[in-house]
Formats: sequence, structure tokens, C-alpha cells
Amino acid sequence: MRGKWESLLGLAQRAGKLVSGEELVVKEIRRKHASLVLLADDASDNTKKKITDKAATYGIPVCIVAGRYELGHAIGKAQRVTIAVTDEGFAKKLFAILDQ
Repeated sequence: MRGKWESLLGLAQRAGKLVSGEELVVKEIRRKHASLVLLADDASDNTKKKITDKAATYGIPVCIVAGRYELGHAIGKAQRVTIAVTDEGFAKKLFAILDQ
């Protein structure tokens, strides 16, 4: 069964408020369009460092979530290592759920 955060992430995907893929996420962080970054716990150390450092530089929160398959499944795609939430409302709700 899907968790609450996964359902909300799926809704954000259908609303067009997500960007996935390492390079696209970094681009959204740089443009200050990302409100929250989700990172799979099985991402490579290099990817984790790159995303967390970039997000910290721009003051964007990062949440570590389940593996890449769960992250991809939540948005109806193949495996995903990182996702940027570009809508502040979705980002706040997701952060509140994941921060519990």
C-alpha cells in the first residue's frame, strides 16, 4: 500500500509540479524554483553529496526517502534517484509528512 507521502507525490506529478532526474533537479535548484528536494536513500554517495551541497547553498530542504524504485513508483515512472518539488504548497505538505 502506498504511503501518504507517495500519494501526495503522485498528485504533484499529475499537477506538473515535479522535476525528476539529477541534472534537471540541480537546474531547478540553481533557478531557485525548487521548494523541496527528495533524495532516494540508495543514491550514490557522489549524487547525495552533489544534491545536498547544492540545495544547502540555495537554502532548499532535502528529505531522504525510500529507495529509487519506491520514489519512481510514487510518480508513475521508472526508478528515480532525486525529485524537486516546484510548488510551495506541495513542498510544505510533503515536508510536514516526511518530517514526522
